[in-house]
Amino acid sequence: MPAELANERVDHRFKGLPPDAEGLTVGELAAQRRNLFTGGFTTPVLALSAESVEHNLRLLEAYAEHHGLAFAPHGKTSMAPQLFDRQLEHGAWGITAAVPHQARVYRAHGIARIFLANELVDAPALHWLATELDADPRFRFICYVDSVRGVELMDAALTEAGATRPVDVVVELGAGEGARTGARTEADCAAVADAVAATTTLRLVGVAGYEGEVPQATTERVREWLNRLVALAADLDKAGRFSPGIDEIVISAGGSAWFDTVAEVFAEIPGLSLPVLKLLRSGAYVSHDDGHYRRLTPFNRAPEEGALQPAFRLWAQVVSRPTAEQAFTNAGKRDAAYDLDLPEAQVVRSARDGSQRPATGITVTGLSDQHGWLRTAPEAGIEVGDWLGMGLSHPCTSFDKWQLIPLVEADGTVVDYIRTFF
Repeated sequence: MPAELANERVDHRFKGLPPDAEGLTVGELAAQRRNLFTGGFTTPVLALSAESVEHNLRLLEAYAEHHGLAFAPHGKTSMAPQLFDRQLEHGAWGITAAVPHQARVYRAHGIARIFLANELVDAPALHWLATELDADPRFRFICYVDSVRGVELMDAALTEAGATRPVDVVVELGAGEGARTGARTEADCAAVADAVAATTTLRLVGVAGYEGEVPQATTERVREWLNRLVALAADLDKAGRFSPGIDEIVISAGGSAWFDTVAEVFAEIPGLSLPVLKLLRSGAYVSHDDGHYRRLTPFNRAPEEGALQPAFRLWAQVVSRPTAEQAFTNAGKRDAAYDLDLPEAQVVRSARDGSQRPATGITVTGLSDQHGWLRTAPEAGIEVGDWLGMGLSHPCTSFDKWQLIPLVEADGTVVDYIRTFF
């Protein structure tokens, strides 16, 4: 745990932590190795499985190495520098960001390579970036450009800032009509490349995009778009549009749903005039989930490559049992991701004896701000005071509801606390 995080004081800002830990530092509390269930934690409390996080880190490291991919996992998923450090230890090239605030968090915690998967046209942010690049020759930063106007705004802000190092950019190819950002045609991409070449503040180093936005995505449609992306890189290279003096060409794609297709297409990139950095950006893998990504993960299509493990479990307490068919917990929208799926009831821990059993006959049917609605069948056997462990869907909106998350071993021992910065 980094010293600045270990020395932070535990207080009322952090949900679910033991009230008697008030005034301890996070490092001191972690050293006590309290048990999540008997160590004074209050509900609701979100926990991350230490074993599952480690498994997922190792799996994606092995996957990227096996397929010859560099890896810049998207940090917006967790916004947790401790997890960034673990990802870098497990082979990540750098960390991906989406907005300037995230890049500032990364730099504050020493991240040396940042890929910003967006066009950066905010003048104050570009002034900050120019200062960071000028102050640290080891800092590598790459971001999208997808319009001539965006290039003009970047150039003006960097010129005003007196930038001495050019900012590396990649042309973003849109994933199709009706998709999100990105230049829509190859001709548009060429115009953006020419606009970059007309500046001294930017360097064109590659191409990129996000296949997760391909309309009505199928493997075939995603592969077709990825082939366009690779062909765009080859055409820009042949036309001499990449900036002089660069030592590699960046080709980047890869969310958490189609990285298998990305790996297949990137394995067939033709020879270019420079080495190619094949940069994957999947982020949700670090915690995986019990819903959206459980259904979408490419490992479902390639089980021989392994399987990710869901690492989140939200523990709530039953606070009301008004009828035999209904119960309520004390965890609601403020505690659980609900934008894609409702939580999934998984485990009941008895308030009487601490025993655990599957949450048979229990279904989460809705969430209020601070209550979870449960439908209970006769076999549920749940009563007021019991703890209910739930799986969550969508890591991005699970992490951002919690500032300090216990990292828990299988026996309930809390071995660390993961600090988020949203």
